[in-house]
Amino acid sequence: MEWVLFSFLGLVVLFVFVALVRAVRQVSQGTTQIIERLGRYRRTLEPGLHLLVPFIDRVRATVDMREQVVPFPPQSVITSDNLVVSIDTVIYFQVTQPAAAVYEIANYIQAIEQLTVTTLRNIIGTMDLEQTLTSRDQINGRLSGVLDEATGRWGIKVNRVELKAIDPPPSVQGSMEQQMRAERDRRAAILTAEGTKQSQILTAEGEKQAAILRAEGTAQAAILTAEGEAKAILQVFDAVHRGDADPKLLAYQYLQMMPKIASSPSNKMWFLPAELSGALGVLAKAFGGETVPDAVETRPSGSSPLSPAELESTLTDPREAVAEARRESAAATADATTAGVQSGVPFDPAVEAGQRPGGPAVAPQAPPAIPPTAPVAPPLPPTQYPPAPPQQ
Repeated sequence: MEWVLFSFLGLVVLFVFVALVRAVRQVSQGTTQIIERLGRYRRTLEPGLHLLVPFIDRVRATVDMREQVVPFPPQSVITSDNLVVSIDTVIYFQVTQPAAAVYEIANYIQAIEQLTVTTLRNIIGTMDLEQTLTSRDQINGRLSGVLDEATGRWGIKVNRVELKAIDPPPSVQGSMEQQMRAERDRRAAILTAEGTKQSQILTAEGEKQAAILRAEGTAQAAILTAEGEAKAILQVFDAVHRGDADPKLLAYQYLQMMPKIASSPSNKMWFLPAELSGALGVLAKAFGGETVPDAVETRPSGSSPLSPAELESTLTDPREAVAEARRESAAATADATTAGVQSGVPFDPAVEAGQRPGGPAVAPQAPPAIPPTAPVAPPLPPTQYPPAPPQQ
């Protein structure tokens, strides 16, 4: 009898242990459990520790309450222009009502997939290929709205629907690549032509400014050279008259100049001035001791026919000329630098509209103002030269 008693006690202890195990239920965070009592829905267990009625309450299902991501295999969809495209979709959804997700639909994952396929075919069927490729956001929004409305009674919230890939047929892909390549080539040709045009315009403008500055420099150099030569002639003329040179000195200068005339080995002929015979006669008489009559003088001996005002310098100060040249060079450098910087500005169709065939006419722009040059000296007053000595 004792072993029967021990067996009964053992069974009681085992029953109590099993009952406690089945009565205590621990639910993890992020999940819920659906509890049925005698085959009917009783309650939903939230995360934590719970006690159930042993052998009466049972767990029907454990529902994951976290947001889930489900990728669906590619689906072949026909567009409105009768082209078959392959579309991959990704669904982001979350269970909000565990009881409805368990009792309202048998397999909500499969139901969402089939609903996505049918809705996607309805939407793509109203679009052509170009609209399908460029309207991802519109397709996502319409698909998400339809799915959210249909799955609301299942206790499921569709958060996002994304089109992972839209693959047109291989033949259409080749045509699209050729079209895009031709479009890029066209844009590159247009940009190259615009760059060449701007480069030629800037080059012509630079050559124009350089020619203007070069011409101004040549003119100023010619003016300064002429002024210097005029001043030198006046100074020599004044020195000769103030030194009161006689015919002997002039004849001696003629003789000194003759070897220079014959210095070149290529000279075969001599060109003698008409006054040379007279000068040689005067020189011979002078060395022979004869008195040479003086030329007719209209002024006192040792005086110059030039007035002091005529001998005043009319040349431009060299320092002022150098400063002016530096200012003009700095201005030209600034213009060239500005033109070089502006050459990188994007092309403005409004500025160059007048240069295109059929474009509106653009008023011609005035030429750039020429910078002020060095003051030009007034012409020299006419001078009176002494009469030539009488012929002997």
